[in-house]
Amino acid sequence: MLTTGFSAQLRTWAEARTKRKVLETMLYALGLTLVTTIIMLPFSIYTGYVREAQYGLMSQSFALWSVDQLKALLLTLIVTPLAFAAIYAVIRRAPRLWWVWGAGMAWAFVLLASAVLPVLVAPLFFTMSELPAGPLRERIVAMAQAHDIPADHIYVADLSRQTKRISANVSGLGPTVQITLTDNLLSRTSPDEVASVTGHEMGHYVLGHVWRNAAWFAVLFLAMFFAVAKATPILIARHSRWRVQSVSDVAAAPALLLVATVVMALATPFQSAIVRSAESEADAFGLDAAQQPDAFALIAIRLSEYRKLEPGPIEEFLFFDHPSGATRIRRAMQWKKDHVSGAEMIKPVLRS
Repeated sequence: MLTTGFSAQLRTWAEARTKRKVLETMLYALGLTLVTTIIMLPFSIYTGYVREAQYGLMSQSFALWSVDQLKALLLTLIVTPLAFAAIYAVIRRAPRLWWVWGAGMAWAFVLLASAVLPVLVAPLFFTMSELPAGPLRERIVAMAQAHDIPADHIYVADLSRQTKRISANVSGLGPTVQITLTDNLLSRTSPDEVASVTGHEMGHYVLGHVWRNAAWFAVLFLAMFFAVAKATPILIARHSRWRVQSVSDVAAAPALLLVATVVMALATPFQSAIVRSAESEADAFGLDAAQQPDAFALIAIRLSEYRKLEPGPIEEFLFFDHPSGATRIRRAMQWKKDHVSGAEMIKPVLRS
């Protein structure tokens, strides 16, 4: 984008079509999003479809997968121009401290996304239906009520039309909080396993992980934006062939994104540790809430379909944002030893 001069050409193209800086920035963002999507398309197809199919996890045709990707692109084409317009407005009006405001905007966006994803975005990709009345629903409602979690609605998402992966979540903020299971979880696991997974997800809500993680990521965003604000002007000054005037020039966007990407890549262990700590606490909560250690261990084994079961300590520290399967199994068995009188070893029986 920078070395070929394409970013500068795209900015010039946007300038020629409007005199308003906000609209110019949004037109540039649209063009940049489309071009980068096209450039990354072969890699996206390989990682998102081909590799998933090779591992036996893909359950939709390439055509249907492409439709979902198109939906995601359309959402990106709406959100990205708005984000660009906001950040560049701040850069132009507060050239010295824009990075502080930028970090605050990124933090606010994370919270907004947490609130709207379950009610506005998820239904675009999944059909959501109520979990039918019965023993399983009663069991989940009882667990939710025991921990003051809203359980008026317990949704089932038809994840099976996309993949064979299993999952569940308690998502949203305030009035948008909802419990969502996936049909894969219901069809591929036992009621005890469903309860153990749901208990884990409830732990995130009860323990306030959305807010705590948001606080940690606010610190990370502040460091990232500071690095971007200090490093990008130096890069621009050293590369006149980019034809980028300053940080406030929208053509500098790829340079800002480049520095941000490097910083976030270097911060991967920190990001992973934040999430992994919350996941470990949710594991402990789920074991207490569901009291199904064997079922929880079985879920850890199932997840080895797409998560390495027993990574080395350095590998887990650097790249795992969840406790490894082996770590989870040991925790479950320790809970069983400590809480189940006369606990006995069982041989796992996995349903396909």
